[in-house]
Amino acid sequence: MRSFILRAARFKTLMVLLGAVISLSTFLHDVGWVLLGGLVVMVAGFALMTVKPSRTGPEAFRGRPAGTTAAAGPRPVQAPVRGRWIAVNSPADKVPSHGVDAYGQTYAVDLVHHDEDDEWSAMRAWPPARRAGAFSGFGKPIFAPADGEVVRASGWRRDHWSRNSWITLPFMMIEGMLRELGGPGFILGNHVILDLGDGTYAAFAHLKRGSIKVRRGQRVRAGEHLADCGNSGNTSEPHLHFQLMDRPSPIVANGVPFVFDRYEAADGEEHRGVPAAGSAMRR
Repeated sequence: MRSFILRAARFKTLMVLLGAVISLSTFLHDVGWVLLGGLVVMVAGFALMTVKPSRTGPEAFRGRPAGTTAAAGPRPVQAPVRGRWIAVNSPADKVPSHGVDAYGQTYAVDLVHHDEDDEWSAMRAWPPARRAGAFSGFGKPIFAPADGEVVRASGWRRDHWSRNSWITLPFMMIEGMLRELGGPGFILGNHVILDLGDGTYAAFAHLKRGSIKVRRGQRVRAGEHLADCGNSGNTSEPHLHFQLMDRPSPIVANGVPFVFDRYEAADGEEHRGVPAAGSAMRR
């Protein structure tokens, strides 16, 4: 089942790339209907990327035990970061938070470390790109949100330059399509997945290369240092992508809702939940 879903993901990406090639070929022969056909193929590929394959057979019964489904309510966990962070693509605003259910990210949140002395912006006009080390979040420690067991730890991928300018945005979009061909590991970058018990798994993505401090099969305690924030995988700048899911493999997982048991908001008050996009949190 996993190999089938992986092939389907690659097929969708190939559709988008094929559509782009067909559209660009109009510059050679100036045939208008070819441009239209290429755009149709591209749109169809993008549309299919938002559709999550259904599961049947044994895979369909390897999820959360009865009574621990999303309907039972969000799972409380500790915030996996310390210091001041900005929430981006938050499930507090919309579900799915990233626009798609793929890779178990229905309720995922992105957390960007940001100092208080200036305003954070997702996109910049200049410079086109910066080294990962130029961002305050790069190298910040990431912590276990609950007791659990490491089921996956992958940390060999490089930390690339940022893609958070209007100039590099088209490059990031094309790069993201190509990463789809390699499977979820090339989207997540360096990552750790924890088994939290009760059929729930926590995923931490875009970690710094060489920073992972745990190994597969290791038991960890809540608050234990797992790795450092990086800029690996499909990311525009150093940040932590955090999510809960019902299977250890993102390619076949469904997202699981969660709340941070305690964090301090910009108003100085303690809250329980997930900050809205653009809101600052401190733990």
